[in-house]
Amino acid sequence: MPIRAVLWDIDDTIFDYTSADRTGMRRHLRAEGLPDGYASIEEALVRWREITEVQWARFSAGETDWEGQRRERVRSFLGRDLSDAEADRWFARHLTHYEAAWALFPDFLPALELLAADYRHAVLSNSSTHNQDRKLRTLGVRDRFEALLCAAELGVSKPDPGAFHAACDALHLAPAEVLYVGDHPDIDAAGALAAGLSAVWLDRAGLGGRPELLRISGLDQLPALLRGDTRFGAPSTFR
Repeated sequence: MPIRAVLWDIDDTIFDYTSADRTGMRRHLRAEGLPDGYASIEEALVRWREITEVQWARFSAGETDWEGQRRERVRSFLGRDLSDAEADRWFARHLTHYEAAWALFPDFLPALELLAADYRHAVLSNSSTHNQDRKLRTLGVRDRFEALLCAAELGVSKPDPGAFHAACDALHLAPAEVLYVGDHPDIDAAGALAAGLSAVWLDRAGLGGRPELLRISGLDQLPALLRGDTRFGAPSTFR
């Protein structure tokens, strides 16, 4: 069955989340002052990323809600028992700096232009619709996607097959007609494959080590792959 649609992850796939998060938090800490217990901003940035990953995992597992994971990130990072309102205000000040650093990866729009005529496009993200819709609109690409589906509203997160199937249903396509592109080998690529979609792991860091997954190191390689230069289901030739 031919591929008719590309389903995209957002953060660290088309949007440079890691750079924006680090830049925004660095600016935020310079404005707020370094919290107690951290020897340097770089040490604090590492800890912020660790806490974020833990709380995102809790959110994905349904152990906390969208606002809850944000508040717990702040409390854990600062090591203080803040009220919800206090945590919300601290996070809102961080968001100002983070959002000022938003940017698409430079390889996304050229790849999308090459694919636009032949494939439909949608987004599936383990985030919230409000957050990701605003992000895509700010970056000027929301109208390039037919549908935007997010875990907070779906009630199910990648890699659960239900998340991928919900996106296919929104496109009125069978899973075999949809290709998922994401930066995480398990949550994105392996999860999509288990749900019956085709999948590409976008390995920007060059980690390798997953021969069972189709892997590309940049989105500039995706149009050629979709034209049939590599068979779906075969080990990637992009090493």
